[in-house]
Amino acid sequence: MSAREIIDIYISFFEKRGHKQIANSPLVPENDPTTLFTSSGMQPLIPYLLGEPHPSGKKLVNVQNCFRAVDIEEVGDSRHETFFRMLGNWSLGDYFKNEEIPWLWELLTKEFGLPKEKLYITIFEGTENVPYDQEAFAIWSEVLKNERMNPDERIFAVGVDKNWWSRSGVPDNMPVGEIGGPDSEVYFKFDGLEHKKECKNNPVDCECGKFLEIANSVFMQYQKTEDGFKELPQKNVDYGGGVERLLAAVENTPDVFQTSLFSPIIKAIEKETGKNYNENKKEMQIIADHLTASVFIASNNVTPSKNQQGYILRRLIRRAIDNFREMKGANLDGVLEKIIEEYSKTDAVLKEKYEEIKNIILEEQQAYSKTIEKAEKIITVQKTISGKANIVKEISAEEAFKMYATHGLSPTQVRSLGYVFNEQQFADLMEKHKSLSRTASSGMFKGGLADTSEKTIMGHTATHLLHKALRDMLGEQLHQTGSNITSERVRFDFNFDRKLEDSEIAELGKIVNGKIAENLPVHYEIMPLVKAKEIGAIGLFDEKYQKNVKVYFVGDYSKELCGGPHVDFTSKIKKFRIIKQENIGHGQRRLYAVVG
Repeated sequence: MSAREIIDIYISFFEKRGHKQIANSPLVPENDPTTLFTSSGMQPLIPYLLGEPHPSGKKLVNVQNCFRAVDIEEVGDSRHETFFRMLGNWSLGDYFKNEEIPWLWELLTKEFGLPKEKLYITIFEGTENVPYDQEAFAIWSEVLKNERMNPDERIFAVGVDKNWWSRSGVPDNMPVGEIGGPDSEVYFKFDGLEHKKECKNNPVDCECGKFLEIANSVFMQYQKTEDGFKELPQKNVDYGGGVERLLAAVENTPDVFQTSLFSPIIKAIEKETGKNYNENKKEMQIIADHLTASVFIASNNVTPSKNQQGYILRRLIRRAIDNFREMKGANLDGVLEKIIEEYSKTDAVLKEKYEEIKNIILEEQQAYSKTIEKAEKIITVQKTISGKANIVKEISAEEAFKMYATHGLSPTQVRSLGYVFNEQQFADLMEKHKSLSRTASSGMFKGGLADTSEKTIMGHTATHLLHKALRDMLGEQLHQTGSNITSERVRFDFNFDRKLEDSEIAELGKIVNGKIAENLPVHYEIMPLVKAKEIGAIGLFDEKYQKNVKVYFVGDYSKELCGGPHVDFTSKIKKFRIIKQENIGHGQRRLYAVVG
């Protein structure tokens, strides 16, 4: 069974049960400054889980491309990836545990054909403020008894660190008003792996890889109040299952990099390096994962840089190159071609953007090579001046870490260049960096336009006015390619091949402020995508939409596909001023503006 077949079976299963398939949201979120990447299928749906009506109804299903930067340093074993596809089904106040749990069992055992004796379940054990999930236990017990299996041998209660979901984490960290709830996870037990001495034969107390989480259903049923937790009137279900992990279970392959999806990529790496996977697992796993993630990030119009998504892309490419060079590999072309060949079976856009993606990655490879060559020349000069062939330069762990963080040089690369530093201090700095990254990512994982401050909402509406003004002035071939809106400023990206004249900047400001002064009403309508196109609504050209979409109208001036939120009248924006423009390459321009 291929990754494509897993996706198709899953989508079909839930469509037959009344779910509407929704689009895969962009890997780089639009209009959401709280996070760099879409890191779960849930993330784009947070507003609807909080109660906003979804254009496609109350029962939804999709497959979402995801990237998690916090896992970069974890890659290098049989199960960690930074990029993955997440299958998801949602109930927005429709069905709940009585439907979701039996469906999940049927999906895994009947549709995917997983042996029932290899599946284990975890549920929420409860706290002093939130009760043990007796309902989930009872439903799972009934399912297992019908299969002539003993629930006590298959169901394990687990604490808040693993079996509770809220945007703020564990219940104690949740602010008053936030929603959350218990979850139930399903684990697959692999054959042929020996437990470590400290492991126990269950998914809770085993960390050696014999048990792999393949499915997780979150049950959002509580809201925190001043007096504790109360049941929500609208209870939601959010299921998530990684395609790559499900494929590993279906193929009974504990190493995800040896599944039918990754093995052709690994073989391409073996061919280019002349090395064997079994003797170079960590290096090849890093190369396969990081280049795959780089391909998808580059396909979302991101280029390597020192900031935000571009910084992450640069880290991924350079870490992959470091491991490639260590195995004497020189040519990445064959590996990139194989990645795009395999993943275009589910994401056709990769073939369409093949040359663009390849050029972005290979240009960064060349730039990195020049950085290394420059550093090597400095070392050579130092050796010549000193007259010592084996000169080494002692630097602090902080300086070594700066080389890693700023230039992407790995610790190994810093040492081949002739530098020595305190390895333990460097490791401590790395651990601190990873801890801060996890904390930042946790705080940023709010998603779905989480920043709803007054100025941010004003900025969302202002971008619609700007978008329309740009198209009216410079032609309808112009379209938005990205945006990032905070309470401090608006950032708007669009396709255009030259710098705007000062007079054009002034005219744009005049038009937008004129529409603000007109105090135009703002409202949205949910309509079929076909109708939205017929009435001339505009949106991101490369984004895939579901059949029904939300269109925001700004008077008779602007019609645009958008998730919101927006002001109700344009006068609430007060004023608009463009403060800066930039060339971001590849025929793209960027404008910065302030509102209010």
